[in-house]
Amino acid sequence: MFLINGKYLDQDFRLAAGDVEIDKGRILRAGKDLSRKSEDIAVDMAGYTIVPGFVDVHIHGCAGVDACDGTPEAIREMSRFLLPHGVTSFCPTTMTVGRRVIESALLAAKACMDEPVPDGAKVAGVNMEGPFISKERKGAQNEADIAAPDFQMFREMFDLCGGIVRLVDVAPEQPGGEEFVKRAKELCTVSIAHTVSGYEQAKEAFDWGVTHATHLFNAMSGLHHRDPGVVGAVLDDSRVRGELICDGQHIHPAVLRTAFALLGDRALIVSDSMRANGMPEGTAFDLGGQMVTVRGGKATLQDGTIAGSVTNLHQEVKNLVSYGVPFERAVKSATLIPARAIGLEEEIGSIEPGKAADLVVLDENLEIVSVFVSYGTDTQMLTFGED
Repeated sequence: MFLINGKYLDQDFRLAAGDVEIDKGRILRAGKDLSRKSEDIAVDMAGYTIVPGFVDVHIHGCAGVDACDGTPEAIREMSRFLLPHGVTSFCPTTMTVGRRVIESALLAAKACMDEPVPDGAKVAGVNMEGPFISKERKGAQNEADIAAPDFQMFREMFDLCGGIVRLVDVAPEQPGGEEFVKRAKELCTVSIAHTVSGYEQAKEAFDWGVTHATHLFNAMSGLHHRDPGVVGAVLDDSRVRGELICDGQHIHPAVLRTAFALLGDRALIVSDSMRANGMPEGTAFDLGGQMVTVRGGKATLQDGTIAGSVTNLHQEVKNLVSYGVPFERAVKSATLIPARAIGLEEEIGSIEPGKAADLVVLDENLEIVSVFVSYGTDTQMLTFGED
């Protein structure tokens, strides 16, 4: 299959005019005037821009379901909901809940990895946001289920699900934090999160092996000119990537512009979305055992604490462009950078020969026209716009 006459973001995330060839679920070539045979299928992309499929590495739920429902059906429903929004790969994300609930979620995600939904986004692994966090910065997490960093517990859960955990969160200042980071980093990416650490403690954790920061600016010490905090440590350290929730609720646009300017290729966007995403507002929704209400696009607990989001990566890319972040950088933060964060940058995240043919086609208003997603040697095309 050839996608012809359009524009695409090349492997360096520069806009180029040309064609993209797909064969057996892979990107075969990309460039100008690609030779093709008369029997080859050619899809005209004139007036459209082809970008890599979005990769959401931090998402709890959507469409009324949550990863911690612990069933393959819930993960499949998330998968089907996400694909029309341009997300071709995602990491179902657990909360600070009981161990048995987390284990059920891990096993459900594994089942969906082994048998992908034919009309949905692919499960790329799991993100464990809890339970190894601090009570003081718990945010919307359930305090009753918070546990001290325990590598043995984590290793048992990691092995139970066949090693599909791609990210694990930790408040490194908690007892056992140093040992946890040093050992867990050998298995997956370790992220600083929901922490009372200051600048020095965070920098020390980076020395131990933390290379990621969960929803930067949220549930951590902020940037002050005499007390840089965790935010200052992340901005100051080239070893660490920072997640950003760009829904217009969590972080002010001016701060997002500054963060993108400072982080560069260390900035990745995540939805941190919960089950209310895609559902009517005003209804109470469960998040990790706590009730959440959504009003005006903002999800909160009864005490006003922000509780995840109801956004998606496509909307966040559009938000960033409207805030003044260059289109190419916004897309890269939703594709290649999150793929790197979970160690899958050789498989997904950019339009390069040999990578999975996961693609999103955008019109001049950045609305989604069609989505391509590969399952092994097969590529599916979903069309949403008018031809």
